[in-house]
Amino acid sequence: MNVSRTLIVAALAAVAFGAQADEADGSQFATQFNSTRTRAQVQADLTQFKQAGTSPWSIQYNQLAKFNSERSRAAVQADYLANRDAVAAMTSEDSGSAYLAKHDAAPSFTRLAGTPVNAQ
Repeated sequence: MNVSRTLIVAALAAVAFGAQADEADGSQFATQFNSTRTRAQVQADLTQFKQAGTSPWSIQYNQLAKFNSERSRAAVQADYLANRDAVAAMTSEDSGSAYLAKHDAAPSFTRLAGTPVNAQ
């Protein structure tokens, strides 16, 4: 008796699954696309892109290949040395809670919601 119920439930599930099937031909939903550029313009863009030498879709993409820093190495190292304690504190286990409690980081002014700038 349990076997027949199981078979009936399985058959109903298979029928319900098959009832959700859709048309196999997706051409009825083909996207209509009208380009605003000519083929020559697109090919010129492709040529320019290839000559640039960096492609974010490439397997061997190097983000730093064309990078030029605005700061010197010494300036970056000095900035790191000046701020490394704060960075270590903010990335520690307590996410900087103890560091922020020790160093008053609250603004010195009070701004209340709804208070107009020119209150009278």
